[in-house]
Amino acid sequence: GACVNDLLMQFQADLLGIPVVRPAVVETTALGAAYLAGLASGVYAGQDELTALWQAERRFMPTLAREQAQALMARWEHAVAQAVLPAPQA
Repeated sequence: GACVNDLLMQFQADLLGIPVVRPAVVETTALGAAYLAGLASGVYAGQDELTALWQAERRFMPTLAREQAQALMARWEHAVAQAVLPAPQA
């Protein structure tokens, strides 16, 4: 998934202004399904046991000044707004 992309993870941390954590197991959809099946079948005693199993592989810390991040976010929002406009008729 996208979380294996270091550039994307750092970009998210910078824009959000908060740490972004990549889990040790990046296939989180499959892991979540397995955890739910384990809970339902009694393999796991409860959510606390699952919480103890979760591990972070890497933490991406924000590196941009808040003003820079806000400027980048404004550019991104403008680009998205332009992308959803109807195409000009020929």
